[in-house]
Amino acid sequence: MRVIVYGKNIEVTEGLRNMLEKKLSKLDKYFVPEVEATATLSTQKNMHILEVQIKINGSFLRAEEATDDMYGSIDKVVDKLEGQLRKHKTKIERKYKEQATIRFDSIPESGNNQEENRIVKTKRFPIKPMSPEEASLQMDLIGHNFFVFLNSESDEVNVVYKRKDGNYGLIEPTI
Repeated sequence: MRVIVYGKNIEVTEGLRNMLEKKLSKLDKYFVPEVEATATLSTQKNMHILEVQIKINGSFLRAEEATDDMYGSIDKVVDKLEGQLRKHKTKIERKYKEQATIRFDSIPESGNNQEENRIVKTKRFPIKPMSPEEASLQMDLIGHNFFVFLNSESDEVNVVYKRKDGNYGLIEPTI
């Protein structure tokens, strides 16, 4: 695995780079050698934050940790990534056994009634055609509560999201 390291508000020393590469090399057994991992080290209010993204087959595996020491953040991120890989493997095995469709009709209303909501961050990403099941797996891999995707069955933009009860919801547009 090739590791690309960026520093934000921190100087990436050779020691930090070597430790990060050594710890992430434990994950080499899960990937082909061409896989690329991007690590961003940063500091914010005495917290040392590490975010690692690994692109695999058009999907992303992502983990982020903040501790009072960067070496602790590295250990926690590697543990989190290993857990996500095990969980992903189990879900894929279960998916091929069950072939169940995930679909929920009731969507909870937002309880957020703030006067002024404003957009503070914009993200742009390519939308890959996939099934709702694949989208829910991708959402779990990147550690988000929702995922926007192009439904390969209907050719429409859909959203899959994690419900408070632990299940998944699917939002489909209607005219």
